[in-house]
Formats: sequence, structure tokens, C-alpha cells
Amino acid sequence: MTNLAIFVSGSGSNCENIIRYFQNNSQVNISLVISNKADAYALVRAKNLNVDSIVLPKSEFNDKENVLQLLKEHNIDFIVLAGFLLMIPDFLIEAYNRRIINLHPALLPKFGGIGMYGHHVHEAVKAAGETETGMTIHWVSNVCDGGEIIAQFKTPIAPDDTPDDIAAKEHVLEMDHFPRTIEEILRKEGLIK
Repeated sequence: MTNLAIFVSGSGSNCENIIRYFQNNSQVNISLVISNKADAYALVRAKNLNVDSIVLPKSEFNDKENVLQLLKEHNIDFIVLAGFLLMIPDFLIEAYNRRIINLHPALLPKFGGIGMYGHHVHEAVKAAGETETGMTIHWVSNVCDGGEIIAQFKTPIAPDDTPDDIAAKEHVLEMDHFPRTIEEILRKEGLIK
């Protein structure tokens, strides 16, 4: 059994989608949801789906001993960032080398980096006059949104699409592709058959 932790900061629609996707999978268990925000609705979603969750504020998230111990207690093999807004500390990247992935709501390397999250991304895509947008799944490195790209999925943008329209189109891609791509990565990395 491969145990996954999902790191979230917000409402957790991707978190819930991933939990539901793997609910009856005999090889993958969503063991833990970690949020840096106590009011993240993702924590409610996790509780409703009987997944353990914990709040680690930024001050505690950088505590190497405590974080690694927590992940060890839950036998975490792989980490998925699903709308997690903190940078991952180097000690965690080293401990989970090629075992942490992130979802970014744009086609990296465009519209990535510090400050490029959530609605800021979709507003930037609109302002740039892009004709398409999409999502990127990438390995986490110590450079914000700079890790090796694993997969990208695209959707067209109409000239009259608002940032909200762009966000909605991109979110459909996340719901359709993120859990399945996680499963493909786990298989490719030899964590499941």
C-alpha cells in the first residue's frame, strides 16, 4: 500500500476529488491531509471522507523534526500539493526526492513563480491575451513552480472569456486529469503496479 499526503491551503475541491478517486483503490491510501490554514474548507472535506487531517501553520511547517516525524507516523510515501501556498522547505524536498508533485493552474513556464496562484494566475492569463490556458503537474523543487514538468493539459480561451471563465475552464481540467495523472506517476515511479 502506498500512502499519500495531500497538502492544501484552501477549499480543497482537488483534495476531495483525489480522495474520492482513490477511495476503493487497493494500492493507494490517502493517509493524511495537511493544511497551513486552520479555516481551510479542505479540512472539512477530509473529515467528511474519514481522512486524518492536521493544521501546520507556517511556523510549524518549517520544523524539520516535527514535520518528518508526522509524515513517518502516517507512513507517507508520496506528497501531492493541491492548492498549497507555502514553499516546500529544502529538508522535505531532500527527504522526498521525486516524491512531491504540485498542480499549477497555468501552462508553465508561463504565469508561474512567487505570487502566481489562484485568481492571480487567471487574471494574468487574461491580461496577456492568451488564446489557451491549462494546468501543469510538476515535480517540486526549491524554485517556485520551477520543477521538471510531468504533464500539461490545455483548454482554449475565447476572446470574451473573463478571468472567472478562464478559472472555470481550467478547473474542469483539474477535475478530469489530476487524480488519473497522480496514479500514472505512482505507477511510473514504481510505487504501485
